[in-house]
Amino acid sequence: MKRFFLALLRSRSGLFGMVLLVAFIGAALLAPVLDLPNPVRGDLKARLAPPTWTSPFSPGAHPLGTDQLGRDILSRIVHGSQITLAVAASAVVLGGIVGVFLGIVAGYRGGMVDRILMRLVDIQLAIPLMLLALLVVAALGPSLSNLIVVLAVTSWIRYARIIRGQVLSLREREFVLAARAISAPTSRIMLRHILPNVLTPALVVATLELARIIIMDAALSFLGLGVQPPTASWGRMLAEGRTYISSAWWIVTFPGLAILLTVLSVNLVGDWLRDYFDPRLRT
Repeated sequence: MKRFFLALLRSRSGLFGMVLLVAFIGAALLAPVLDLPNPVRGDLKARLAPPTWTSPFSPGAHPLGTDQLGRDILSRIVHGSQITLAVAASAVVLGGIVGVFLGIVAGYRGGMVDRILMRLVDIQLAIPLMLLALLVVAALGPSLSNLIVVLAVTSWIRYARIIRGQVLSLREREFVLAARAISAPTSRIMLRHILPNVLTPALVVATLELARIIIMDAALSFLGLGVQPPTASWGRMLAEGRTYISSAWWIVTFPGLAILLTVLSVNLVGDWLRDYFDPRLRT
C-alpha cells in the first residue's frame, strides 16, 4: 500500500484524477446530510435564477442558479451524482462478474466452449452498443434496475475478451500444471489459481468501463430511457435544459461539466492503474 500511494503521489495526472473522483464519490455519499435544497421541489418565484456569483439580483442562495422550475442546480447535481455513480458502479460490477467468469471458462476450457462464447462476443460487438441499449430499454421499459442490466450487458464482452487472453497464457504456467498433476478439481484451479492472477487486468478494465458507462447512462437519460423524473439525473438535466441554452446557459453547463470531470477523473485513474500494474513501465 505504501508503494501504491507513493506511486500515485508521483503521478500528477493520476493524483489529479483520484482527487476529482474521491470528491465526486464523497459528494454522492454525503448528499443526504449536506444542507442543500430539496432537489425535486421547485420555487417558481426563483425560476431561471442565474448563479449568485454572476448577478447581484439573483434571489436566494443558489451558487449554480436554478432551472425552469426553480430547482437548485447544485442540489440536483449533487443528488444526481448518487444515481449516476450508483448505476455505473452496479453495471461495472455486474458486467465484470459475468465477463470475468465467462472469460476464465472460455480460456481454460478451450475447444467448443471457447468457440461458442467468443462467437457470442463477436456477435454482440457487431451490434452498436447504443442501439442495443435503446432496444433493450425500450422493450423492458425505463427503470433503474433495467438501466443497470442494459449497461452491464454492453460491458461484459470487454472483460471476457481480455480475461480469456490472460487465461490462455496462465493455463500453461507451472503452478497450474502442478495443480493438474495432483488432480485438483477444475473449479479449484480456476478460483484459487487463475482468478487471483486476472484480477489486476480486470480492475483496469473496470475503471475504463466506468467512464464509458457514465456517458451511456447520461445518453440514455437524455433520451428519456434512464431514471425517470422527478429524480435528479445528469442526463435528464441536460435534456430538460437544452431549450434554455440561449437564455439560461447554467442549466446545461454545470451538469455537462459534472459529466466531463467525472469521466476525465475515471480515465486518468484508469490510465494510471494500467501503467502502475504494467511491470514494463515501472522504474
